[in-house]
Amino acid sequence: MDVVPILYQDAHLAVCVKPVGVDSQDGMCRLLSAQLGGEVFCVHRLDKAVGGVMVYARSAAAAAALGRAIADGTLEKEYLAVCEGVPVPAAGAMRDLLYHDSAKNKTYVVQRQRRGVREALLEYETLETRDGLSLVRVTLHTGRSHQIRAQFAARKLPLAGDGRYGAKTRGAIALWSAALAFPHPVSGEALRFTSAPPETPPWTGFAMKNAR
Repeated sequence: MDVVPILYQDAHLAVCVKPVGVDSQDGMCRLLSAQLGGEVFCVHRLDKAVGGVMVYARSAAAAAALGRAIADGTLEKEYLAVCEGVPVPAAGAMRDLLYHDSAKNKTYVVQRQRRGVREALLEYETLETRDGLSLVRVTLHTGRSHQIRAQFAARKLPLAGDGRYGAKTRGAIALWSAALAFPHPVSGEALRFTSAPPETPPWTGFAMKNAR
């Protein structure tokens, strides 16, 4: 990967499309630093196997401001996913206690609060169902490791291609960071950026007309 697609940049931040297979912290910071010049700060993460829109700070002050936006919920994250099965109900919320086992690099839904367990919340909406797969829009309210993957898998709705969490279908994990909205760290201007999933299966099995 020589060039990272840039959706927006100024002296304070850069919004880009992270390619699948690139680490969102060290790998992306190296690529963006080489491409844009100067230091780049990672303020949120995306699984290495997942791609889509991300924002990076270009100064320590901007990183701190974006970090506050994440903490207070004014940085909004929206994903598209394809899961095996059909969610019931078609739209709703998933609230769980999650434990991430760093040795296994896997997240588990657990029943009791204990050390290392954190609450996780997301909302979802089923956009289309076809051939045993469902296209869903996910709004993430907490940013836990493997959160969407683990919460859907716990309901016997593993994401397509996600063998780690029990998917039967093969291929890349069908999860994509589709939109980010946040206030500019300096001006406060409301910004929103989107990125469409790749034109590859299983995404191409859906009309995607409601996913914009």
